[in-house]
Amino acid sequence: MATLQHAPLPTPRPGHADTPAPPTAEPIIDIRGLVKRYGSLTAVDGIDLCVYPQEIFGILGPNGAGKTTTLEMIEGLRGPDAGTIRVAGLNPVRQAPQLHKLIGVQLQTTALFDYLSAAELTALFADLYGADSGQSRVKELLALVGLEDKAGARVNQLSGGQRQRLALAIALVNSPTIAFLDEPTTGLDPSARRGVWRTIRGIRDAGTTVVLTTHYMEEAEVLCDRVAIMEQGRVVAHGTPSGLVRQLGAATTIRAAIAGGSVATAELTGLAAVVDAEQELLDGLPTIFLHSNDAQATLIELLDLAQRRGLTLSGLNTAQADLEDVFLAMTGRRFDPADEAPSEPAPEPKRRRFGRHRASA
Repeated sequence: MATLQHAPLPTPRPGHADTPAPPTAEPIIDIRGLVKRYGSLTAVDGIDLCVYPQEIFGILGPNGAGKTTTLEMIEGLRGPDAGTIRVAGLNPVRQAPQLHKLIGVQLQTTALFDYLSAAELTALFADLYGADSGQSRVKELLALVGLEDKAGARVNQLSGGQRQRLALAIALVNSPTIAFLDEPTTGLDPSARRGVWRTIRGIRDAGTTVVLTTHYMEEAEVLCDRVAIMEQGRVVAHGTPSGLVRQLGAATTIRAAIAGGSVATAELTGLAAVVDAEQELLDGLPTIFLHSNDAQATLIELLDLAQRRGLTLSGLNTAQADLEDVFLAMTGRRFDPADEAPSEPAPEPKRRRFGRHRASA
């Protein structure tokens, strides 16, 4: 495995954004009608998903959408109330010990021993998995995540981004067939986040299937071959990032705050090349979002409308349509990762059957 810290920022490979896995390929993860309830709360509501070998598959949505619960059922940490799951041909509930030898898991937060070094921790987790914990293998793993220079540094001496990359190394000690990464860049600064992106792309390029959850739309667009967008326990859209954007029928989003009056949404929809229009109250001002097939034509008519009505448009900008626009189109509201939502319940103790593998979960 090669050192990745000097690799360029990952960009979609040719065909990546538009070409899903071949339909003849056997899915490495196959989920049908998956349901998980906690009393009156349905955390996961009958979802179907397929993940194909050696792709990066993203499950995205706001907090409380059911992403983590879904991931934990796939990993065998929680049992479903209905539906079926097959992971690498195994049933995660009935064949958990066999499955845990094949997967690597990075949870949202990983508790590590502060006074052990990065190399010592990596070797420790490799021993727990019964994997190679020799010095050369540990060095290889740390190089993969760009931490070879931090091999002797204690955990409490590492930055947040470095600890995240160390958690990735630990998730890979058993050379997993599938790596599950739950919000791998939450809380990281932009530079550290991009470093983790490089590492994730390198993991996939080395032959591992990667399944990740995220509430960063940009992250999903940069990294993922295909995505599923979840909202309130359901999959509201799935496909390649660019394919989902194309389905909107609009290439550009125009945004502007309006002062000095108002305009009806129906009037905005009637502007040239507008596919759809919404208005929201942001920072005390009505803010319009126009999805357009021809930004220039729409802008000309929008500015003319503003001049005739004596309106002031502030913060006027245009942007290419993205996954956030897909979320808006599917749910009727703009994506907000910080949405207030019930926390997903803690894993059920009876399902935490990791034996010697438990420490890596």
